[in-house]
Amino acid sequence: MPNELDSLSVRQIMTRWPATTRVFIDWRLHCIGCPIGELHRLADAAHEHGYAAEALAAALTAAIAGEFIPAAPARSRRRPAAADADP
Repeated sequence: MPNELDSLSVRQIMTRWPATTRVFIDWRLHCIGCPIGELHRLADAAHEHGYAAEALAAALTAAIAGEFIPAAPARSRRRPAAADADP
């Protein structure tokens, strides 16, 4: 399954396995409805949001299997929030 997840776009993952949408919401990934979701692969989305791709894939695999979904780990913030940016 992880190899299959790696080859699909984020949107394809959510379409094929609707239960994965909960992971994207809980992990605060803004992939739902994002136009880039059609282009981003799992590793791209994880990197963009500061998560390890392996941890995200594990959570998605758990959701697909109907198992307990691990909470999002701490993430590194890649860029400052708009409110933190210099004017």
